[in-house]
Amino acid sequence: MNNSVGNTARLIGAGLRALLVLTVICGVLYPFAVTGIAQAVFNDKANGSEVRDASGRVVGSSLIGQRYDLPRQNPDDPEEAARPDLRWFQPRPSGGLGSNSVNTRYSLILSGATNRSADNGATGGRCTKDAEEGTLCAQVVAAKEAVIADNSTVGHHVRPEDVPPDAVTSSGSGLDPNISPEYAGLQVHRVAERNGLTVEQVEGLVADHTEGRTLGFMGEPRVNVLELNTALKALSGN
Repeated sequence: MNNSVGNTARLIGAGLRALLVLTVICGVLYPFAVTGIAQAVFNDKANGSEVRDASGRVVGSSLIGQRYDLPRQNPDDPEEAARPDLRWFQPRPSGGLGSNSVNTRYSLILSGATNRSADNGATGGRCTKDAEEGTLCAQVVAAKEAVIADNSTVGHHVRPEDVPPDAVTSSGSGLDPNISPEYAGLQVHRVAERNGLTVEQVEGLVADHTEGRTLGFMGEPRVNVLELNTALKALSGN
């Protein structure tokens, strides 16, 4: 009986010592080491890839998209459609971007995309104006018409064939922070006109904020909308 009690006590003691050692190693030393290395080597990424404006204020993260909309005409109407603020470069369409009471320019509702197929509402394999209301094709057609109307200026008319896919479709996550250089270029004339800048000035901003493929072969060239609009704000003084 005494031997059994002694063996049990030794096993419990060994288990407690192992628990203590592993807690210190895995729960204290390892997290401190990983955090320390991340802060020392990848400080920006470890802190959320924050984007700051000219005053040093954090305006968002370069990893998560934002909307640039006008204030609601009726804040109490949840059904009121968002109206883009055309002074700014616009991101991809997304149901994942929304508003809250903390920071209306940096807010999230959900992450996700439609489950509809690419030809939902298509006729003969093409999306037309006759697409059934509520289908993906109807949404794409409406978005394309809005992009053409919003970005056509005096002396510069946007043609339907100039509208790139990311101007009328959302990403898989719904939170994509980037747009294609083609979509950014499409918005240059409108942004220049709305901000009292020259087309050349705005084209220079887009060129400065265009990133190539990662390591030269992964992904596609892209423009981060938040970083671009932050630079635009500094240039225009808005």
